[in-house]
Amino acid sequence: MAPQKLKIAAAGLGRMGKRHALNFLNRTPRAELVAAFSPDPNELQWAKQHLEPYGVTLYSDYEQMLQHQDLQAVVIGTATSVHAEEAIKAMEKNLHVLCEKPLSTKLEVCKQVVAEAKKRPHLKVMCGFSRRFDASYRDARDKIDRGLIGRPAVVRSQTCDKHDPSGFFVEYAAWSGGVFVDMTIHDIDLTLWFFGDDVTLKSVSAYGVRAVQPDLAKHNDFDNAVGIVEFYNGKIAYYFCSRMMAHGQEDATEIIGTEGKLSVNANPQLNLVNHYHSGGITREVPPDYYGRFEMAFVQESNEFVASCLDNTPLPMKLTNAVKAVEIGSYLQEALVQGKQIRFDEAGRRIEAANL
Repeated sequence: MAPQKLKIAAAGLGRMGKRHALNFLNRTPRAELVAAFSPDPNELQWAKQHLEPYGVTLYSDYEQMLQHQDLQAVVIGTATSVHAEEAIKAMEKNLHVLCEKPLSTKLEVCKQVVAEAKKRPHLKVMCGFSRRFDASYRDARDKIDRGLIGRPAVVRSQTCDKHDPSGFFVEYAAWSGGVFVDMTIHDIDLTLWFFGDDVTLKSVSAYGVRAVQPDLAKHNDFDNAVGIVEFYNGKIAYYFCSRMMAHGQEDATEIIGTEGKLSVNANPQLNLVNHYHSGGITREVPPDYYGRFEMAFVQESNEFVASCLDNTPLPMKLTNAVKAVEIGSYLQEALVQGKQIRFDEAGRRIEAANL
């Protein structure tokens, strides 16, 4: 008897959607990619070449795809603006959901997704924060759990993209939610993982510059920003996000504890090759986010499928996806308005600061 496979469909075939589709098609043995959707004719043309020959049925209508025979799950890699809507529609069809981050740039919409998931506890609904599936970050978490750095007190983390002079990020800023929601949300999620998802906000502040993309001003966004989040119980997080790196992708994290420190990717490199020459020693770095975290996405696909088929717990709480957006939104607000946001010990926002 052939082993059971999870029949899954891919929604959205943009840059990340293509990667998800190919991972489930080729690199997730317990899954069978049976369908794919995109409203974009160019993306469907790509799918005719790369997916359809392998038995994947293509759809230009999302709701029609959800009715595909024997479908069990959907991976959502469409535009952020429709993540929540598509996730809820999939749950209403009794389908498991793996959704790209964020669930939405709007906190109340994120909460709607969580509410729908709670109505259907038999379904596995997960927001894909890929760094949690990265071998290096998992090793760091294991060392924290083993007490090797004492009590974690400071997280210093960054997401830094290679500079794109095309102007893409200016237009993208119209719906991205801003650099903290779009980029730093990964670092925020790591903070919740390392500090514990029960941490309570104490204050949020942020600062930014438009160093290479002045046109971001029309969307109240920045190409470089620094955020500081203070938590009660003696914990603090420092974030840096940038779209200005000349050399490539540079995502790095430090976790500083009372008895030691851990760093992840503090010296980024594409592989283990260093080039020694008359000008010094050089090494290459990944050109983009996927170059750094490709295998994390593969691991994410496999663990999601295993959870669906074996009815085992998901590796992360869906509510953490909401909390990450909440903190990211506060950071973005502090950045745009140039003011610190404070909270009481119950986590309620203090509207009038006592200065």
